[in-house]
Amino acid sequence: MDTLFDLRLGTLGARYRAGNAAPRRLIAQLREKTLKLNDEYHAFIHLLTPDELEPYLAALDDRNPDDLPLYGIPFAIKDCIDLAGIPTTAACPAFAYTPEISATVVRQLVELGAVPMGKTNLDQFCTGVNGTRSPYGECKNSAHPDYPAGGSSSGSALAVALGLSSFALGTDIGGSGRVPAALNNLVGLKTSKGIISAAGVVPICRSLQCITYFTSTAAEASRLLALTACTVPDPADAYSRANPLWNDGKAFGALPLPFRFALPKTLEFMGCAESAAIFARTVEHLQAIGGIPIPIDFTSFLEATRLLFKGPWVAERYGDIGPFAEKKPEAMLPVIRDVLANAPGITGVDTFHAQHRLQELKAECDRLMADVDCVLTPTYPRPVTLTELHAEAVRRNSDLGYYSSFMNLLDYAAVAVPAGFLQNGLSSGVTLFSLAFTDQNLLSLAHALQRKTRLPLAGGNALNDSHVAN
Repeated sequence: MDTLFDLRLGTLGARYRAGNAAPRRLIAQLREKTLKLNDEYHAFIHLLTPDELEPYLAALDDRNPDDLPLYGIPFAIKDCIDLAGIPTTAACPAFAYTPEISATVVRQLVELGAVPMGKTNLDQFCTGVNGTRSPYGECKNSAHPDYPAGGSSSGSALAVALGLSSFALGTDIGGSGRVPAALNNLVGLKTSKGIISAAGVVPICRSLQCITYFTSTAAEASRLLALTACTVPDPADAYSRANPLWNDGKAFGALPLPFRFALPKTLEFMGCAESAAIFARTVEHLQAIGGIPIPIDFTSFLEATRLLFKGPWVAERYGDIGPFAEKKPEAMLPVIRDVLANAPGITGVDTFHAQHRLQELKAECDRLMADVDCVLTPTYPRPVTLTELHAEAVRRNSDLGYYSSFMNLLDYAAVAVPAGFLQNGLSSGVTLFSLAFTDQNLLSLAHALQRKTRLPLAGGNALNDSHVAN
């Protein structure tokens, strides 16, 4: 009989090959479980019906599990990424359209044998990192009902954390693929810009937008990246770029020993002693596996964060969704309208000044990283409650994104990895980041950290055996 308790890629694949599971039965069980949980967590905007699932399942009927790398693997899709024949809403019902073809990455995954479960909830138009900004319902945390799931890829994180999908697709502009991972005990891979095609993704701040993966383990994220990274740029995505050979799947696993990791000289935890303690233990874990900590000045990284929210990249976001906002302002949530309100006033002169300053900041940040293998930060300084978000939506959202919002502006790769749990059961995480095209090296470090901490995994995955090799 099928079980719902371990959906990791390697484990589920082995069960299929051994004849101990079948996609139709497993997907049906997962769909039933999702229906029971969705009223509480609001993870899915659209769960595929049996009829909508049938073409994907029928395509596996005459295939052998050994033929397809992702045979029968269930996955969820953030609802700003197209799935053919299913409405894409970007969490705005009036914006919805039904695409004829799936996004490039979705087509890749389906061709590899994966089965889409449905479209997941998000902060409207990917604007926010908290998961409460959706007319389809707030996404509360998978472990503690008083806290948010994080966003904007909130539903995608929940789909994995609640054991409803093996992995999920999200997107990331300023933390959307990492903050929800940290809040739900997941690995969140924010790839180097462009190495996974964004064709078929609702264009929102296109120069920064990245596809992300949510998984239980770094090893799974590595495998998914190796299967879907661009070998050549996708003609359908002008921002795509080829993943270099040194960043392919063969690069995963080996660690340079010793390795050097930078961390901010001054750390901000906004008064949360538990978060500070978890981070300190992570530094000790990295040292134990061969890491040498190197304190660096973090001022320039944080200044880049301020550019994202006050500079021309707000205007870029407005340029992508502004025509809709002007035509149907009432269809947008007030907090989203407020974020975009000043965008039309940003001038070309403002834009070039900001670009020049960003280039100066990148040169400084790259220099600070020149002699290290990666930088380690908290993924978020402290958790914020739903009550705090309701009272101060913009400020508390910014608190969650304190350590995440500069990454794409500076063209870095980043991996969020679980680091521990607060006394109330909420998960905390750290982020490893480095220059573009270092994704597999970062995942190798994240994998080594998971093997060292041996924390319980999310989604009911092998809770009695926290090995992370799958």
